[in-house]
Amino acid sequence: MKKEFLIEPEIRLLMGKQFESKRLAEVRDVFLFQIFTGLAYIDAANLTVDNIIEDGWGQKWIQLTRQKSSVQANIPLLEVPLAILKKYSGLADGKLLPIHSNQKMNEYLKEIAALCGINKRLTSHCGRHSFSTLMLTKGVSIESVSKMLGHTNITTTQIYAKVLNQKIATEVNRVRSEFDGMGVLYR
Repeated sequence: MKKEFLIEPEIRLLMGKQFESKRLAEVRDVFLFQIFTGLAYIDAANLTVDNIIEDGWGQKWIQLTRQKSSVQANIPLLEVPLAILKKYSGLADGKLLPIHSNQKMNEYLKEIAALCGINKRLTSHCGRHSFSTLMLTKGVSIESVSKMLGHTNITTTQIYAKVLNQKIATEVNRVRSEFDGMGVLYR
């Protein structure tokens, strides 16, 4: 089965969509949190304040042991996930995010996709694939993405990460000037 992921314009569309339903807004926010952290559903569901640390430079990180693999994952928190954590601070159960069951979350994500006009099968796991692809597209190394995902092997990360034409163009354009002018031989 094709592994779905969102590209940046779709992520921006999702971020800008206003929902009248509280449950859809919550699910969208948790999904965006996954897109910007790479956390699997179960790790996002179990996230507590104990998993948020601050380094010596004032950067906040998620630090946790992945439930599935028991591997340590360290993920720098960007503005979007920090804003989501702030929005939901003070939840009664000590959790950091308003979590619905994985089954309900996937059901609501289907509804969200339809409302946003995104013609993809959104699931909580799609957020993890989106994170990998987004980070690689923006130039983060596969080694760093692998560590943030808590993978023990880069080949696992390669399954998650799709190299988009946008990344290929960006990388080739960095060296284009070195080859410009060589075509003179064929004019």
